[in-house]
Order: sequence, then structure tokens, then C-alpha cells
Amino acid sequence: MLMKILKTVAVGVIVIGAAAWLFWPKEFAVKGPMLDFLLGRQVETPAQATLAKRFKLPDGFRIGIFASNINNARSMAVTETGDVLVASMRPGEVILLHRDADGDGASDDKTVLLQGLDYVHGVALHDGYLYTAETETITRRPFDAEKRLVGNSEVVFTGMPPGGNHRSRSIGFGPDGMMYVTVGSSCNVCIEDQPYRAEMLRMQPDGSDMEIYATGLRNSVGFDWQPATGALFATDNGRDLLGDDTPHCELNLIKEGADYGWPYAYDDQKPDPDFGPGNEDKVAGSQPMVHGFGAHRAPLGIRFLKPELTPAGFEGAALVALHGSWNRSTLAGYKVVSLHFAADGTIEQRDFLTGFEENEDVIGRPVEIAQGPDGGIYVSDDYSGTIYKIGWGDIAVPGFEQVRPGRENPLATYSEAEVETLAITGAAVYANYGCAACHDPNTASEGTAVKLLQGLGDRYDVPALRALFENPPGPMPSFEFSEPESEALAVYLLKTFGAE
Repeated sequence: MLMKILKTVAVGVIVIGAAAWLFWPKEFAVKGPMLDFLLGRQVETPAQATLAKRFKLPDGFRIGIFASNINNARSMAVTETGDVLVASMRPGEVILLHRDADGDGASDDKTVLLQGLDYVHGVALHDGYLYTAETETITRRPFDAEKRLVGNSEVVFTGMPPGGNHRSRSIGFGPDGMMYVTVGSSCNVCIEDQPYRAEMLRMQPDGSDMEIYATGLRNSVGFDWQPATGALFATDNGRDLLGDDTPHCELNLIKEGADYGWPYAYDDQKPDPDFGPGNEDKVAGSQPMVHGFGAHRAPLGIRFLKPELTPAGFEGAALVALHGSWNRSTLAGYKVVSLHFAADGTIEQRDFLTGFEENEDVIGRPVEIAQGPDGGIYVSDDYSGTIYKIGWGDIAVPGFEQVRPGRENPLATYSEAEVETLAITGAAVYANYGCAACHDPNTASEGTAVKLLQGLGDRYDVPALRALFENPPGPMPSFEFSEPESEALAVYLLKTFGAE
């Protein structure tokens, strides 16, 4: 009898659920991998062939799988030695992905550095410490990057509210040396009665002198400082249940003491239909967004590319991970975009990495962006548990041949006399353009990161080097070589630095 009752209840739940799914009003649309998210289910890491078919990048960029099987991969931090730290949020772990020491572009190994953490999301490195942000606490531990070891934990801040819709906590250190923390709202839209909700906090690295830095930020998971200006920008997830196209998910320029509107206003001081009426002063006093991503795109991580490691055409740009929609009749987001900041304050958005979603088939959801010491760009994907690496120029990328195929001698098509003549001209080009300032430790200025030239013949021939000159990797500057200069410089480099 009990089994019969239970079966009847189960059937009723299924019928009600199906009816709700079919007849739910458009503004309450639920689509995409929402059920998988709630249940913590993940998809498999795509095969390299799938990446080649689905993923699209600007010309000159390549993408491969740096590491896989990182359950619920979220925020990242790159160590001074090139290892990548990843927060595995649901299992409560911090995983250390060993740097690529063998030159194939992929992580050589991985180590579970920390475990037993509570919904850990934020990870950051500062002054010899590894900081982790759990739902209620921020903890730091001495960290030896060379030995890959952590010391004893020290809680530096606690009291952030548990539970609610947004349990992740993000942390970062600003140019002022202070620690910044974001705490999301407990709800879609409401008046909060818990401390720190929908706010950005600022404090000393040891957790002292905490202050509310900005408010009205519904869920600002990502933030970063613009290198040229020191300005702080943060993404913010807009509220749900107002239809497919309202309101925008936002990019905000964060100013100390400012209020960004939630729950009273959104976009450019537009009153929220639930809490705007009767609170016109709060609406008028809110800071308008500086850029709108569109509704339900769910922007998470934002990362300004390092000026010294910026590919041509991306000077001053930031990359933003759009995690993707659930409350929309058709899916949106599920990609990485680049933001280009003009002198007049306007911001242009371009697609950078697309293909996570195609015809409503979702194979991944990007979360965070990080950049390694070689300029390689890392993208975490919490839906497939993957860390991708994007490279350009001579940056090693998994799944791509790193050693130039073909002749043992990259100058075999030239006669000895041609090599000698072109090398003399190329040496003059090398000197005239000041190349030694970055490649010769005896010439480089103090503090310059010297990149020694050696073994070029294993990776390049003359056409490949000339192509590299046209689309140089950071920090290599872009020069407008003439065709004779380009050929002569390539020959000189291969003759002089062709062997290890």
C-alpha cells in the first residue's frame, strides 16, 4: 500500500513538473543546463576534434585543453613559477595544476593542495600567502610556489552570511595593496537584512580595517583593475524574471562609496518594477552602468590582459567570461568576449571565444580568465571541469604541434652566400630596431625581463618567423618591417640563434 502511495505521489510530481515546464510564462523561462547546475552534474571535456569544430577565436589564436576533470572549476590564480591554482567549488578543494615543463602546452600533473573547504570560490596570491574565499570566511596560508607547499591556515575575515542564491565569494588585491571582496545577494530581488549582501568590501590583507567600499551590486563575481588607469571595473549579474531582454547584465566602474542601484534600479537608473516605486531618491542616486552585456548573459570573470603580454590588436583590452543564461526563452551568453576601451570612454564588445553553445547544445560554461607568464590565456569551465589554454605566436598550446615540422636546416633553401649577405643586413635590422634590449642580458636595462633567443630552428623557418613579426606575441613590440627587412631579420635570427 505504501509503495502504491509513493508511486502515485511520484507520478503526480512528474506531471505537475512537466505542466509547469510546458506552460510556465515566458518571463519565467527556464532553459539551458540549469538542472545539471542544481544537481552538480557535469559533461565530459570536449575532444580536441570538437574544439576544432566548435570553438572560434580571432585569427592567430589557438586553443587546447590545459587540464581536465577539475570538478566545478571556478576562479584561478597563476603562481610566479607558472603553476595554475584552481578553486574546485562544490568539492571544496583548491587544485594546483603543474606548469607545462615539457613544452606540449598542457599541465604536466595536478595536486590537490587544499580540501574540506566550504564552497570555495575566490583564490588569490599576495605577499607570499595563498588566500581562499569560502562562503563565510577568508583564510590565508603561507605558500611556497617553488616547493608547491602551503603552511598553516589563518582566518583573516569571517561573518559573511551563509546560504542564499549567491554563495560564492570573490577576492582580489588592488594597486593599493588592499584586499577587495564581493558578496552576492541572497535573492533575485529583495531588501536585504543580512550584513555585506550585494556589496564590495575592502580591508587590509590581514582582514583589519574592513569597510563597505560599494553597494547595490547584486552579484559581482568578477572584478579587475585597468592597468593604464588603475580604475576598478566589476561585472554584475542582472535580476531575473523580467523577460528575455530586461535588464542588462552590467559592467560597472566601481567608485568608493557609490551605490549601483540594486534592488531599486538597474541599467541607466531605470526603476525596478518591484522596489523602484516609492524609492525615487535611491533610483536617482544610483550609478549607471558603463556597459551592458544584454540580459541573462551572466558575466563572471573579467581580466585585463597584461600590457607586457598583449597580442597585437588587444592593447588595453579586457576579457569577460559570459557564463550563460537560464531564465531566457533562447539561450544567450556561453562565450568569452573582449572589451576595448576608447579614449572617449566608449566600450566596444567583440566575440573572442565562441562555441560553448551551438543550436542550444551546451558543452561548457566559461567562468574565469587568467594569464600566465608566457602570455597564455587560461579559461575555466565549471560545466565540463576543464581549463583551456589559448595562445598565439610561439606560445605552446595543447593539441598543436610545437616543433616546426620539415627540414632540419631551416635555411636549406638559401645558398651560403645568400645566408651570409642576408644575415649582415638582418644584423643591422636587429640593431636598428633595438632588439637586443629585450634579448641580450648584457644590453637590457635593469629590471627588463630578458627572453633569450635559442633553438629557433626547432620551431621556425623563414616564413614562420616573418608571420610572427606580423602578429607578434606580447611583450614583443609590433614593427612595420619592409619585406626585405623582414626576410633579412629572419635569416639572421635563424643563423645566429637557430640551435639550442
